Amino acid sequence: ERERERNRVMANRDSERGGGGKQNSINNNNNNNNYIYDESSSDTHWTSWLVPLIVVANLAVFIAVMFVNDCPKKIIGPNKACVARFLGRFSFQPLRENPLFGPSSSTLERMGALEWGKVVHEHQGWRLVTCMWLHAGILHLLTNMLSLIFIGIRLEQQFGFIRVGLIYLISGLGGSILSSLFLQESISVGASGALFGLLGAMLSELLTNWTIYANKAAALFTLLFIIAINLGLGLLPRVDNFAHIGGFITGFCLGFILLVRPQHGWESSRTNASLTKRKYSIYQYVLFIVAVLLLVVCLTVGSVMLFKGENGNKHCKWCHRLSCFPTSKWTC
Repeated sequence: ERERERNRVMANRDSERGGGGKQNSINNNNNNNNYIYDESSSDTHWTSWLVPLIVVANLAVFIAVMFVNDCPKKIIGPNKACVARFLGRFSFQPLRENPLFGPSSSTLERMGALEWGKVVHEHQGWRLVTCMWLHAGILHLLTNMLSLIFIGIRLEQQFGFIRVGLIYLISGLGGSILSSLFLQESISVGASGALFGLLGAMLSELLTNWTIYANKAAALFTLLFIIAINLGLGLLPRVDNFAHIGGFITGFCLGFILLVRPQHGWESSRTNASLTKRKYSIYQYVLFIVAVLLLVVCLTVGSVMLFKGENGNKHCKWCHRLSCFPTSKWTC
C-alpha cells in the first residue's frame, strides 16, 4: 500500500513538473517574441520563375539577332573574316568591329537599339523598351544575365514576380530616358539599366526596412561597395553609364514604394493586446511619399525633355564625364 502511494505521489509530481515546464516554455517564448523578429515567419517565399524567363528571353533575342545579322553573307574577303565562321550565319562580326563577339551596329539598330534621332524625329519611342532586350555581344549578354540571376532571383523569392518585374521594366525605361538625353551620337543596348534598378531597389529596401535586419552595417557597406564598383566600371569607354545611373535612381525610388515591410516586432505585437505597435513606422511613410513624388517628377521631366529634342549636355557641362572619364590610357 505504501509503495502504491509513493508511486502515485511521484507520478503527480512528474506530471506537475512536466506541466510547469511546458507553461514556462510558452511564457518564455511569448516574452522572447517581444524582442526577436523572425523574418521568415511572416514573409511569403515565392518560387522564382520570372527572372529565369527573362534570361531565356534575352538568350532567344540574341540568337534571333545573330540569325538576322548573317555575318558571312555581308563580310567578304580574307582580311574581313567573321569570327567563329563554323557557326555559319550565327558567326560574329570581326573583332575590330565588335570586340564583344556579337552582331554589327547596323543590325542592332534595325532590331530596336536605342538611337536618339529615331526616338525623337521618327517617333520610335518603343526603342526605349526594346533596347533592354538587345546585347552587343556574347560577353555583354553573359555578364548581364549572370548578374540578373545573382540579384534578381533573391529579390523575386522575397517579394514576388509582380514587384520585381515592375522594378526591372520601369528601371530599364528610366535608364533609357537618361541615356537618350546625354548620348545622342551613338546607339545603346543592354539590360544594364534594369539591373542597376534592381541594385538600387536592394539599397532602398535595406534602408526602409532597417529595423528588421541584424547585420545592418555589414549589409549596407557590402551593397554600397558592389554599386560603387559597377558605377566605376561605367567610366570606361563604350559603356553606357547614363543607363546605369538612370536605372539605379529609378530602382532606388521604386524600392521605397514597392519593397516596404512591416517594422520589427509588428508580427508579435498582433498577438499581444498590450502592445499597439504600428505596422509601418513614420519614416517609412515619409520615404514612400518622397520616392513617389521624385519618381513621377524625374520620369515626367525626362520624357518631356527627350521628346522635345533637348540635349542634356547643354544643361550639364560636366555630366559627360559620368559615362566616360578620359585618361592617358584612353580617350572618350
